Amino acid sequence: MLEWLYEFFSRLHNLEELIQWGGYSVLGGIVFCETGIMLGFFLPGDSLLVTAGLFAAKGDLHIVWLNVGLSVAAISGDSLGYWIGARGGKKIYSRPDSRFFRRQHLLAAKSFYDKHGGKTIVFARFMPIVRTFAPVVAGVAEMNYSSFLTYNILGGLGWVFSMTMLGFILGKSIPNVDQYIYWVVTVVIILSLLPGFAHYWKERKQSNVELGIADEE
Repeated sequence: MLEWLYEFFSRLHNLEELIQWGGYSVLGGIVFCETGIMLGFFLPGDSLLVTAGLFAAKGDLHIVWLNVGLSVAAISGDSLGYWIGARGGKKIYSRPDSRFFRRQHLLAAKSFYDKHGGKTIVFARFMPIVRTFAPVVAGVAEMNYSSFLTYNILGGLGWVFSMTMLGFILGKSIPNVDQYIYWVVTVVIILSLLPGFAHYWKERKQSNVELGIADEE
């Protein structure tokens, strides 16, 4: 087991090697853990799915089984996250920081959930870190599970299919695009971070406006 973990973490920085080594099982495991346990926020998400799509375009993976397997992993992961939040209750917000857990990430997801409600489960799929904690927050908030499951399925399918098909289409339409995979991954990472930065900037701007009004009063 320790040898396997060493192999896994030694390849985590190189998505091509990781997929070649672990295949479907590692891909599914990463997607499940990133959304299913609060320790998975550091795992690759969008970039991993796009890279998997590129592999499928080359014929190394089957695009249909890839999408089916990863969709199941994503939906199951969020369901586990919801259960953790529902069982842990509000005391989960006081959990101390550790090497693999940051309370501020949980609170950021809570702030997003407080503003957007159930739609957070869909939006969060496309926001690194937030997608790890959003289902937990929904569980703590005792969101109706049938509503949660609907958003979970929509978000899971939308996220997996959009990311893998992006890689698949790029791989099919651009010759030798896999030679530039690091550039593709870099662009995907930057784009995936933009919604979070936009939300932060909007919140900060609104906070400054409110402070200005308070000062005038």
